[in-house]
Amino acid sequence: MTALPLNEILMLLAALTAAGLFGGLIAGLFGVGGGTVIVPAVFYAFEVLGVGGESNLHVAIGTSLLTIVATSWRSLRAHRAHGAVDETVLKTWTPWVGAGAVAGAAVAGVTSMEGLALVYGVCLAAVAAQMGLMREGWAPWRSLPTGWARRGLGAAIGGLSAMMGIGGGSFGGMLLTLCGRPIHQAVATASGFGVAIGTAATLGFVVFGWAAAGRPPLSLGYVNVPGAVVMAVLTTAVAPWGAKLAHRLDRKVLRRAFAIYLLITAMLVVVKAAP
Repeated sequence: MTALPLNEILMLLAALTAAGLFGGLIAGLFGVGGGTVIVPAVFYAFEVLGVGGESNLHVAIGTSLLTIVATSWRSLRAHRAHGAVDETVLKTWTPWVGAGAVAGAAVAGVTSMEGLALVYGVCLAAVAAQMGLMREGWAPWRSLPTGWARRGLGAAIGGLSAMMGIGGGSFGGMLLTLCGRPIHQAVATASGFGVAIGTAATLGFVVFGWAAAGRPPLSLGYVNVPGAVVMAVLTTAVAPWGAKLAHRLDRKVLRRAFAIYLLITAMLVVVKAAP
């Protein structure tokens, strides 16, 4: 890793700051993980500024995961204070979600940037479809799966979320609502999944990316430390603004508009990472 001149470091910090502000606003506005915004924003910041190299997408994802630890923990505490968390679901699902996150980090560590971009793009498109097409409150199942189905789905939630750099809200919250849980309880409980995903996957991205080439400066494994700190502070501070704004705007129109944005972003990340 080569050091950057001071002016380029300031440009990088400015780009990360903008990503953090936007990510926090989106997280509060739509109830989705800021990683759906932070990852592409940080990735493009690295690419446009010409820092790093073939590990830029890995570092963008790892950086997003570290921010999730702080934001999810704060969210979980707030939801617990209101009694909205299903503690039984959190206790029985979290070990499998965490194990899946570690596995996802390991797979990401041996996956090329092109392959990781494809996984990110496909999964982001799935999140976009859920936001843009699925009717809120639709629940085809009446209860959560148990046994091996629970273990497999929990691991899948953790693994895919880790490979995308997002918390538990996108996949975990979606599964809970599809299984008949009220939306507020689903969001609250899935925030606990985010703590497990962020903690386990961040450690994995640090370990599996420890000696990787093509990382931006000031990165610890696949985690850019100053970027994570800047964005953790900003996303945590700005998310309440997004939540307030959500009550003033047409939520259905905004969800569909954001879904289109996610589809475009998914395509751009795949194209940018292509050789």
